[in-house]
Amino acid sequence: MKTLIVEDDFTSRLLMQELLKSYGPAHIAVNGKEAVEAVRLALEADEPYDLICLDIMMPEMDGQQALKEIRGMEEAKGIIPAHTKIVMTTALGDPKNVWAAHRGKSDGYLLKPVNRAKLLEELRRLKLIA
Repeated sequence: MKTLIVEDDFTSRLLMQELLKSYGPAHIAVNGKEAVEAVRLALEADEPYDLICLDIMMPEMDGQQALKEIRGMEEAKGIIPAHTKIVMTTALGDPKNVWAAHRGKSDGYLLKPVNRAKLLEELRRLKLIA
């Protein structure tokens, strides 16, 4: 499972990387702009990510905008339904953000701090792990 962890907080990035390292390579982006660029490069190489863990509150480009751009790139390449599973990993649990993520075609929504059991449950639900 090839993963992209999009998180501006160093400690949260380390935690997510630690939780996911045994399932395959875990790349890092520190904001939405880096995430969009990483996804663009992966799609051009025909090696898309299987999973993107995407924070919402980040500098330069927030997670909601990054989600929209990533899904747009997949659509432009004819990848429908989307191949990459995107799980929002955020401290924002308000209905407005949850609904925006759902409308933006995210596949899941986990509140921080993300714990191992909930993350693995989500990965199983998305059929990324057994």
